[in-house]
Amino acid sequence: MYIVRCAQSKANHVRPQRGEMVRKLVGAGVLLATVLLIAPSSLVAESPSVIEVGKFSSGTVGQVLPEGWKPLTFKKIPKHTSYEVVKDGGVTIVKAVSEASASGLIKPVVIDPKEYPIVRWRWKIDHVLQGSDVALKEGDDFPARLYVTFEYDPDRVSFGRKLKFKAGQALFGDIPIAALNYIWDAKAPVGTIVENAYTDFARMVIVESGIQKVGMWIDEERNIYEDYKKAFGEEPPMINGVAIMSDTDNTKEQATAYFGDIVFQKSVKASSR
Repeated sequence: MYIVRCAQSKANHVRPQRGEMVRKLVGAGVLLATVLLIAPSSLVAESPSVIEVGKFSSGTVGQVLPEGWKPLTFKKIPKHTSYEVVKDGGVTIVKAVSEASASGLIKPVVIDPKEYPIVRWRWKIDHVLQGSDVALKEGDDFPARLYVTFEYDPDRVSFGRKLKFKAGQALFGDIPIAALNYIWDAKAPVGTIVENAYTDFARMVIVESGIQKVGMWIDEERNIYEDYKKAFGEEPPMINGVAIMSDTDNTKEQATAYFGDIVFQKSVKASSR
């Protein structure tokens, strides 16, 4: 009897435990399924909406090179433009002074133009160049340029283009496979996109022209993804560099330019999804 009662008592005690265990397992399964459903949106870190490439406003006045930037020079141009971090209207910016010279400042980056198609920046010039002409080699000078360069992917480049690229490197040094030059021209219509006078690896995009806005800070915004497709007729590779420049080596003139912060951001449509 004792054995039977003990067995019955044990059986009665075990049944609730099993029931409780089943309920716990079912509950755990529901919780796990819920976590797995939520995880992709809540546990995976989203990329930032803005990439600050040139945070010049946080620089130290007197610096020659803003943090993360380095000189961009060309083999056959011995005289270089001078750059300095200064204050203008209470804001820290980069000032460029070019006197029959050419060089820039460049920052290496890795940016997907499809994810971050918008580039925004501020700039100002003291005057346009009288001899500037976007169609001619002797006129290939501009008081202000913003370069966006793209990486060389040999698998996507034809043999003929590879040869031209290697020849260009021999002549001019470490050039990109493709570049968009956003420029302030003297007279060409705003919105014009043309080949660079020296190389078809670069396209010139005129975002300001003439003297109407000289001496004023101008905020610019361009869609790099769309500009590249329009300029080169194909999908853009990764962006590998951003540069600023003021050059007067061809015209032998003098120019002064000022550059504010440069940021890349996701498109409004993408960020609002």
